[in-house]
Amino acid sequence: MKVLLIHQTFVSTEQAGGTRHFELAGHCERQGIEFTIVTSNLTYLTGKDASGSRGLVTEERQGPVRILRAWTLATLHKSFVWRVFSFLSFMVTSVWAGLKAGPVDLVMGTSPPIFQALSSLLVAKLRRKPFLFEVRDLWPEFAIDIGILKNPLLISIARGLERFLYWQSDFLMVNSPAYRTYLVEKKGIAPEKVTLVANGVDPKMFDPESRGESFRRQWSLGDHFVATYAGAIGMANDIPNLLNAAAQLKDSAQIKILLVGAGKELEKMMKHSEEQNLDNVIFTGAVPKSEIPEVLAASDACIATLKDIPMFKPTYPNKVFDYMAAGRPTVLGIDGVIREVIEDSQAGIFVAPGNPDQLANAIRRLADDREECRAMGCRAREGVIRKFDRSTQAEKFAQLLKEVGDRV
Repeated sequence: MKVLLIHQTFVSTEQAGGTRHFELAGHCERQGIEFTIVTSNLTYLTGKDASGSRGLVTEERQGPVRILRAWTLATLHKSFVWRVFSFLSFMVTSVWAGLKAGPVDLVMGTSPPIFQALSSLLVAKLRRKPFLFEVRDLWPEFAIDIGILKNPLLISIARGLERFLYWQSDFLMVNSPAYRTYLVEKKGIAPEKVTLVANGVDPKMFDPESRGESFRRQWSLGDHFVATYAGAIGMANDIPNLLNAAAQLKDSAQIKILLVGAGKELEKMMKHSEEQNLDNVIFTGAVPKSEIPEVLAASDACIATLKDIPMFKPTYPNKVFDYMAAGRPTVLGIDGVIREVIEDSQAGIFVAPGNPDQLANAIRRLADDREECRAMGCRAREGVIRKFDRSTQAEKFAQLLKEVGDRV
């Protein structure tokens, strides 16, 4: 079976970012399912060219997947308007790449960004193949809640586009149980049309006994208690709240706050940290996914934060599952379904989103009680192995692909 996935922000384990699709494709290959992935020539987090070519479409292979890189306007990080133009440019070139991708049995689209889902649907229609649409965020409600999308006309158009994609899809896949509830109860999608393939992690990638000594030496962490945020540094991630908490921890000489990642807000956050003289904060920049196990091994606890908006409550952030697999407790500044995961496993401490006092106190509490900190980490790994092992999710994903191919 041959699957074509159009995914502008796709990354492999040799790049920084979420590698869900790369890992799933690896599992599927062992079941005879081949993936061709149309992605951008630009690295999403940095906006830099990843193809090394000026062609409209270039081809390469990374592990189990064939990759077609479609030319994209290099304006991702200039402004919101220029960002949209970048998305639109990929929407056009990805259709061309999808039509030239060779034989396929199924076309898969994923959102966000929403524009690439339109590309996927168009390619599926033109090639007369079934269309599987993966919903990874509830767009455009997320953009509306966070304040990116304000114009009433644009909101109306965006919601119309959302409905169009849902109803034109042959099947829908979601990565959070709350998303399935939203589609069925709020959007009227038939329950049998929506399948949950939850976010998860490959626990074998992580060694909970490791201390990440080489990474600790690289960043002169010594014997400090290290609390790490690993992920995108963007508007949604509420990094100012984390820096405000770090300011309250300046009197705790034993604690270091590590921010590992890149994004549109990185330079702004680094400047903010410098202005506040936060010498207990370290920015490392983006790190390839293959190096994240070493980063988390060098950490004593991990941090996950998002802004306090309703549409984040249904979200399963990938980073939290990585934290759990590494055997590290999570200080969680996100309410909703991911809070249930952490509390069910007793794998960390929940703090109110946007509350720097609670965030600082939770980090201080773990630093002061290393034994309980380690116990939470052990429970975290046990919990993620029990319910969110990537291999289990991959089996479900492969089965879904085969069913869609057979039933449509």
